[in-house]
Amino acid sequence: MASENKKHETDDVPVPATLRKSLKNRHIQLIALGGAIGTGLFYGSSESIALAGPSILLAYLIGGLAIFMIVRALSEMSVEDPKAGAFSYYATRYWSKRAGFISGWNYWFNYILVSMVELAVVGSFVNYWFPAIPTWVSAAVFLVVICAANLLGVSKFGEFEFWFAIIKIVAVIAMILGGLAVIVFSLPTESGVKASFANWFTVGGGFFPNGLMAQAKDGSWTGLLMALVVVMFSFGGTELIGITAGETEDPKTTIPRATNDIIWRILVFYIGALGVIMAVVPWNTIDGKSSPFVQIFDSVGVHAAAGILNFVCLTAVMSVYNSGLYANSRMLYSLAKQGNAPAYLGKLNRHGVPVAGVLTSAVITALAVVVVFVWPEFAFNYLMSIATIAGIINWTMIMFTEMKFRRVVAAGGAPADTELAGKSGQEALDAIHFKLPFARVTPWVVLAFLALVVVLMCFSASYRVAVIAGVIWLVILFVAYQVTQARK
Repeated sequence: MASENKKHETDDVPVPATLRKSLKNRHIQLIALGGAIGTGLFYGSSESIALAGPSILLAYLIGGLAIFMIVRALSEMSVEDPKAGAFSYYATRYWSKRAGFISGWNYWFNYILVSMVELAVVGSFVNYWFPAIPTWVSAAVFLVVICAANLLGVSKFGEFEFWFAIIKIVAVIAMILGGLAVIVFSLPTESGVKASFANWFTVGGGFFPNGLMAQAKDGSWTGLLMALVVVMFSFGGTELIGITAGETEDPKTTIPRATNDIIWRILVFYIGALGVIMAVVPWNTIDGKSSPFVQIFDSVGVHAAAGILNFVCLTAVMSVYNSGLYANSRMLYSLAKQGNAPAYLGKLNRHGVPVAGVLTSAVITALAVVVVFVWPEFAFNYLMSIATIAGIINWTMIMFTEMKFRRVVAAGGAPADTELAGKSGQEALDAIHFKLPFARVTPWVVLAFLALVVVLMCFSASYRVAVIAGVIWLVILFVAYQVTQARK
């Protein structure tokens, strides 16, 4: 009987239309890990290092703790009530239908814009080897390939993400080991500065070269606090763990394990990698013209690193779009089930894939990519501003939803098909399998931190546009909800 049930859980057997619980533990572990490693680490870290110098390591630690608590809050709900479209479903179930509408459409649009940027830049990585291929051709090819992979079933998506993540992990570990070898064996570097962890404190003004916050001669603001803004957005995508819960074989085991591992991933892949880089390459020579990962190998004469990193970044871009399309199709499916999106988006094929959600998201992303090619200034200045603030909106709503979830559980309103059913009060709260640490206080601390990030964004000309766009975007979502309800 057990083997028969397992057979019904695969993507390839035509059974009644339902989401398949085909994602295995290794898929979830690598999806969670891959979500924290992207082009933001390989290239975006230059900007954060320039703002804070070696103290950027503290910024990643502080930001990492915040994102860990956000994912813990989401995972608390995902373990008890694993459903597709996690954010939107939980906001609807435990808060209100309006909250579910805003949460779901905000996250969907956020990933449309992120996918738009990733597909728009994929051509630049392809052109590194094949300069004659038009960038729009590269975007089109990768869009079709990733779309096809998502249509094959959730286990195929999991396999793609597994191998994409492996490539990124190997690249970062190789860089760390290479950098440590330079330090341990005192290999000569291009800068002439001896590779040493002491460089964190002796080069370019020491560990806090720009303090907590300082105004530069050109009027811009720098320092540890300003770097927090850049750091937080580099963690975008980590919350994808919650989306996968509805299609995971054993969410009560795999989701907690993947979530708890976030801390060491941040310690190794962000703090460890950047710490080694700044020990080998003086932080004040990291100018953003090339990736710090390329600079560390260039500094000791390994010039093939640029080509290797180009390949790694190409796979990272494909990984982001693969994850984005998966998350968006499940979000549309969840929104449709709530009555917050057209009903056709809630239909599954015989293999448990929300085909309409996949194809609709792919088409909208393709149109967005066209906007990038035709009006690049508009796309990057305004559309990406919405994507930037949408992440903050999403994380904020997760924390509020977790508090609502606990109130509903304490009132005896847990779903009937969960182990919390029939319990209320402290007994119900104690029965939660994967509790958010210090749940009475943690959500408010995280919300205060996110509010600080928004305030800091106002000090940066580029991020200030995002704050304004965020207010307008929320108004649009509220109005859209009211209009859709009035039509029913």
